[in-house]
Amino acid sequence: MNSTCIEGQHDLDHYLFPIVYIFVVIISIPTNIGSLCVSFLQAKKDNELGIYLFSLSLSDLLYSLTLPLWINYTWNNDNWTFSAALCKVTAFLMYMNFYSSTAFLTCITLDRYLAVVYPLKFSYLRTRRFAFMVSLSIWVLETIFNAVMLWEDEIAVEYCDAEKSNFTLCYDKYPLEKWQIRLNLFRTCTGYAIPLVIIMFCNQKVCRAVRHNRATEDGEKKRIIKLLASITLTFVLCFTPFHVMLLVRSVLEHDASFNGLFDGQSWKQTYKIYRITVALTSFNCIADPILYCFVTETGRSDIWNVLKFWTGKLNKSERQRKSVLSMSTKDTVDLEVLE
Repeated sequence: MNSTCIEGQHDLDHYLFPIVYIFVVIISIPTNIGSLCVSFLQAKKDNELGIYLFSLSLSDLLYSLTLPLWINYTWNNDNWTFSAALCKVTAFLMYMNFYSSTAFLTCITLDRYLAVVYPLKFSYLRTRRFAFMVSLSIWVLETIFNAVMLWEDEIAVEYCDAEKSNFTLCYDKYPLEKWQIRLNLFRTCTGYAIPLVIIMFCNQKVCRAVRHNRATEDGEKKRIIKLLASITLTFVLCFTPFHVMLLVRSVLEHDASFNGLFDGQSWKQTYKIYRITVALTSFNCIADPILYCFVTETGRSDIWNVLKFWTGKLNKSERQRKSVLSMSTKDTVDLEVLE
């Protein structure tokens, strides 16, 4: 498929996106690996929350591992130099992360809502088995919903008169195709709007319950409320701009003539803002492990236990190496004496 060039967009990507993605890669990969360890320990303690956190961290980690490909893509001025199949898989994992993340964040919020507001009810919804089944269902459903990208053609060739060159685009077609518009509208409703309403409702109820809990100290109440506010704000900042611009693009490119649409300077600015919001969503891979695993006291305790465990193994390995070295030295001395 041929695509129409938007003047200046490749220069923006070349300078902005690699910096953003490199920053995200450096921080998100180690933090999500640590988050996987923490959530695994929590799941082993029969904590259903650990199942959701493990799935969330795995989703963020998979997306983070694809960012080097996007760094290469944007550094080459939006020119995909890899295979078409790899483009499909990379785009698939990106959108899998967007909407599996919102789903798992919603599950975590609902779990905390039931634990705080209805601590003696709905215990069957807060078991490790139930959390595992819900998480598995989310992975299966998201795979089905996003599988359309695996059989559609995701490569488009663009010719820019200004640059006098061709660009091979990966999942960055404009105008959007009909199936993309329909899928975007479905995603915006079910993958963003509904989770946002649930998260804001549940966090507001949890805040109210915490404020009226006489057993909780004032300092602890403030810490919990700040954490809930940070979680809500992070969700809004990472996902709202992208979905607003996605909705704008879907409406404009569905109703307007493509040639007329790209004549105006306003559309060029709209498209540039859309591309920036795509990069902004990657910060979610940093925010999730920090807010859910490293901010809480339990999470910090578990990550400290993991560090002590691995440090202990390293120390044990070092002691064993020194012991072997000592025995080897002793054998050499004994051999010299015998000689």
